[in-house]
Amino acid sequence: MRGRYFSLMALMVFVAMAASAQAGDIRQAVQKAEADRAASQMEAEQAEAGIIADRNQLQAEVLRLEQQQKDLEAELRDLAARLVEGGKQRKNLEQQWSTRELGFREISGNVRMAARDLESLLKASPLSAGNDWRFEAITPLLNTGYFPDIDDITGMAGVFFDEIQRGGEVSLDQGHFVGRDGQAQTGRVYHLGKFTTIYQTDAEAGFLNWSPDGRRLFALGELPPRRVASSISNYLSGDSERAPVDMSSGAALRQLTQGASLMDQLRAGGPVVYPILLIALSALFLIIYKIIFLHRLHGNTDRIMGQVTELAAQGNWSACEDIVSGQKGRMGPVIRVLQAGLGARNDSREALESVLQESILRELPGVQRGIAILAVLGAVAPLMGLLGTVTGMIDTFRIITLFGTSDPKLMSGGISEALVTTELGLVVAIPIMLFHTLLSRRSDHLIGDMEEKAVQLTNIIEKRKLAQAKVASQ
Repeated sequence: MRGRYFSLMALMVFVAMAASAQAGDIRQAVQKAEADRAASQMEAEQAEAGIIADRNQLQAEVLRLEQQQKDLEAELRDLAARLVEGGKQRKNLEQQWSTRELGFREISGNVRMAARDLESLLKASPLSAGNDWRFEAITPLLNTGYFPDIDDITGMAGVFFDEIQRGGEVSLDQGHFVGRDGQAQTGRVYHLGKFTTIYQTDAEAGFLNWSPDGRRLFALGELPPRRVASSISNYLSGDSERAPVDMSSGAALRQLTQGASLMDQLRAGGPVVYPILLIALSALFLIIYKIIFLHRLHGNTDRIMGQVTELAAQGNWSACEDIVSGQKGRMGPVIRVLQAGLGARNDSREALESVLQESILRELPGVQRGIAILAVLGAVAPLMGLLGTVTGMIDTFRIITLFGTSDPKLMSGGISEALVTTELGLVVAIPIMLFHTLLSRRSDHLIGDMEEKAVQLTNIIEKRKLAQAKVASQ
């Protein structure tokens, strides 16, 4: 029992000792926990303070970003509006540029066309000899992609004026030309305008022709006849004011140097010459007839129309008809149109205009009669010359086939026929076409005169009707 008691006591002591030791550990743990809690609380407070500071900073940053977003949205809207406005301005500018570009191209095209015409004029002018600067002034203007400026246009105009001025002057230059022997020579060159060019050396004096392709002057193969040579010598020495001038740009000079008469030239042309001469005579007769006919038809219509206008304004229609009837046989279609209008003066305006138009159409065939025949003759004449050329060349090749080319004289007949018929056909055709154009313009003027007088008469009649209606209404 005593052993159990001691054991129990020992156990209790041990338990008490263990409890005392555990209580000390608990106090230490509690103290440590309190310290940890305080540290954690302090750390939490610090973290909370940091979080609150970060939140305030983030809120301020959010407000700044929101304001920046609003500013950017406003700027974006402004840029969008500017983009739309810029698109409109771009479209307007593109339209303006397109319009101006067309104008620029039109100006450039017109200048280029003028430069080409000027180039053709300069190539055909003997005044271009030794004046290559005139071609150099217009060469850039002939390029398609080149846009001319005011200096280019001024330079081209200067070349134009230079050609005009030189064409009306008699000039003397020390120039180069190809002599009759085919060698280059230097001598005094006289330009009588742009029609005739004369050269003078220590050995001789003669005519020069201009070669548009080579841009050189060359002397005719033969010296001019004695009479023409005497005229040249007297003019160059100052003893005479008269000088031979070739208005055909070389054709007449070649005939003079060849020394062949007109009949010789016609005989050399062969049988085709006679139809060409018949065409020329027919055209001459028709031209004279149409000139006289149109001159008689035109008359002094303005004076008669002035009298008719004055009397019509007064309502004196019988006097108007007397004037027109008295001039009808002499004045022609214009008076007949006026007479038709006076006869229909009581009709409506539409009926009056129809009567006048019918009267004009009735007069047109008589006015235009024969003018179309002139056009046909002008077209047939060079064709007949071409026919003579073909027949002459056929004869030439036939002779070459039979006799070869050893003797040029055998071929001269066919060559002469070929060249003379072509020349004669052109000489006949050119004046025919010129007179055809002049007579066409004359007839068109007469037709326009009829239409003008018809409209004038219509207006006078209508004004008179309105005046009478106004008086009647009052």
